[in-house]
Amino acid sequence: MNLTLFDLDETLLPIDSDHAWNEFVIGLGWVDEASFRRDNEHHYAQYKAGRLDIHAYIEFATAPLRARSPDEGAAAHARFMREVIAPQIRPEARALVRRHQERGDRTVLVTATNEFVTAPIAAAFGIPELIAVRLERGAGGTITGRIAGTPSYREGKVARVGEWLAAQGLVWADCERIGVYSDSVNDVPLLERATDPVATNPTPALRAVAEQRGWRILQLFA
Repeated sequence: MNLTLFDLDETLLPIDSDHAWNEFVIGLGWVDEASFRRDNEHHYAQYKAGRLDIHAYIEFATAPLRARSPDEGAAAHARFMREVIAPQIRPEARALVRRHQERGDRTVLVTATNEFVTAPIAAAFGIPELIAVRLERGAGGTITGRIAGTPSYREGKVARVGEWLAAQGLVWADCERIGVYSDSVNDVPLLERATDPVATNPTPALRAVAEQRGWRILQLFA
């Protein structure tokens, strides 16, 4: 089996969907604009620096959803997809995914953004498998603000892909080739597991690592 793993934010999308969702929530009037934007920018900077407390972030990011009904959340996300995400799904990103699928690769979206935000985006790209941060659910399926299981962040992406393979009755060694596309230095642990690591729209930190290690560099977006 050949396996291709795609990061999402600033890899297949030229934006960060997690950050964009939080800005969208501000626009809906669901939160206090000044304080929520301040905290959103703080967490985003921490992520960029590789120091994000993913558990604290999920508690913060899901607070607006926890204050609303599931129907309100679903309706807001549908609008988010139309107004924010759809215009950012570029032909070159679609073509990259399709090229791997047409040659028979198993394609998986592996992201540190939570499943609520990313499941419809994976579907829009036609990627059948999603590994995202799983939100713990309480009574009636309500979001608790905590993470279920291992978060798919940094080394957690490696662990979660391993869990996904095991669920298919497979291990890493069963994959003849493994491609990983990512923009972020946070994904170095996953890129190191690839036979074909591709630093995609890389940050300066990841570009430096890729150049040092001889990894392919792809500027997917102009």
